Amino acid sequence: MRIAVTGGTGKAGRWVVADLREHGHDVLNVDWRSDGSDHGLCLVADLTDPGQARDALTGMDAIVHLAAIPAPGLRPESETFRINAVSTYNVFASAVAHRVRRVVWASSETVLGLPFDEPPEFAPIDESHPPRPESSYALSKLLGEHMAAQAARRSGIPFVGLRISNIMEPDDYASFPSFWDDPLLRKWNLWGYVDARDVAGAIRAALDAPVAGADVCIIAADDTVMTRPSADLMAEVYPTVPMRRAVAGHETLLAIDRARSVLGYRPEHRWRDHVEAPAS
Repeated sequence: MRIAVTGGTGKAGRWVVADLREHGHDVLNVDWRSDGSDHGLCLVADLTDPGQARDALTGMDAIVHLAAIPAPGLRPESETFRINAVSTYNVFASAVAHRVRRVVWASSETVLGLPFDEPPEFAPIDESHPPRPESSYALSKLLGEHMAAQAARRSGIPFVGLRISNIMEPDDYASFPSFWDDPLLRKWNLWGYVDARDVAGAIRAALDAPVAGADVCIIAADDTVMTRPSADLMAEVYPTVPMRRAVAGHETLLAIDRARSVLGYRPEHRWRDHVEAPAS
């Protein structure tokens, strides 16, 4: 396919662009800054401008929309919301106008209530958990999910939103031992993470999965960042949160069951492949 990846210069985007190209797709990175690639492989554009978005995405079979202010606290709240909401609208509107085959886009785990200063309603947390955006960043992602649902309804184009967990590159795993002694350090997302290479795999799977309408799936590793069992972490830090089912060992508390069944998502990378866990 001819695929545009917005935000392909970013942390996840670099891996997604490389992965899709390795699997034979013709990929154009559309970002506000160049990735230094050869002419014709990267287009610098401001996606908050509707004309630039429409022009940049012409001739595509599919769009992978990753471009965004990537986290709360990097810009003023209103500016984060403006950039993320407007750019997402422009990308989705361009996708409909150009009649692309599919849109896969980055929503966020933050729509679920992160940083969980107020405990989640249950665990493992899944897509049925009520949205609880606690920042303008999370609110912009939730708005994106609503925009995707309406764009899919009107156009018939499948839109797949990925509620991606905290993205880690291989070099990031060196910091994991600093989490292990204090379970409060990473309670803000139930000790979740996902490898950037698995994000790329999830996006590739979402481009091909038999999906109709608009759908959202949590994308996380199948384990946590911790060396302690997940049930023990919940019992200590969130003792009042009901467990909907038993969790085995270090199983993720950001449930990926839906991503497995709908997309065929299979995370392949874990921090234990890079950092030795202490003997129990």
